Parts: sequence; structure tokens; C-alpha cells
Amino acid sequence: MARTPVRSSIAFRRATEDDVPFLREVYATTREEELRSVDWSAEQKAAFLDMQFAAQKTHYEEFYPASDFLVILLDERRIGRLYVHRGEADIEVLDIALLPEYRGRGIGRMLLEEILDEGRATGRNVRIYVEHFNPARRLYDRLGFRHLDTNGVYHLMEWHAGGAGPSST
Repeated sequence: MARTPVRSSIAFRRATEDDVPFLREVYATTREEELRSVDWSAEQKAAFLDMQFAAQKTHYEEFYPASDFLVILLDERRIGRLYVHRGEADIEVLDIALLPEYRGRGIGRMLLEEILDEGRATGRNVRIYVEHFNPARRLYDRLGFRHLDTNGVYHLMEWHAGGAGPSST
């Protein structure tokens, strides 16, 4: 099946309080695989996801208040979220997540390539944390991100604006 060009159909807007239920839904889809093996009721899983989403939202708002918290739109339909912090020395992708039906269509790659283009143009490295079981990690490897550090289940990966980065550890 051929991929449909989507670049011209993608737009962003700042997330608002009205988007919180949607953002929570997107977040929940990123945890589905992980929670599939947990022997909890649907209610327990929902409560856990509510708690984790709230903690993540609070953390981002407290520690990255000047960041862009964006809703990703495709033909004006909400399909995901992109949270980006632009520091003086680097650009940090705090979160990039698409609804399952939009994964594997090149959208995430396109968004990351645009961020890498920004990093290249401004001389800033791009960093992202990714869980070791996240299939998107293969994409980050292909785009030239290198492993820097591990913190629990999260790997810190970095793309170097100059093209040469540290060797993977």
C-alpha cells in the first residue's frame, strides 16, 4: 500500500484544557502494550493511566513551562501530540505520540526530520528519551540518534547537529 503524502495536510496548534481528554487518550495508547501483560481490571488500568498522565502533565508544566505543547492535526483532525522544549544548546523532544491508526505512515519521521532540520539550522543538538520497548527507537537509530544514558526504562538519545556524535554505548 502506497503512503499518501501528508506533509501539506499536517498542522499544529497549542494544546488547551479542552484537549486534555484527547491528550490523555493519546498517552493511554502509548502504554497499551505495556499494560497488556498486567493482571489488572480495566478500572485499575484506567486509574493507573489517569494517575500517570496527570503526573507527566504536571512534570512537563513545572519543569518545561516555556515549551511548545502542541496538538498534531491531519486535515484538521487531532491525531497526536508533540511536546518540544527549545533550549539554548539543544532541542528536547519531550513527547511525540500519534494515535495508533496514524503510526507507521511516516508522520512521526516527517515531524522528527523537521525538528532535526531546525537543529541543523541553529546548531543545536536534539535529545529525546525513549522507553527501551518502544518500537520508535528503531526510527531514532535510523535518523542518527545515539544512546547517551539510561535511567530506569528510559534511554536518553541524542542527535548531533554537526553530524558526528558519541559512539553508542
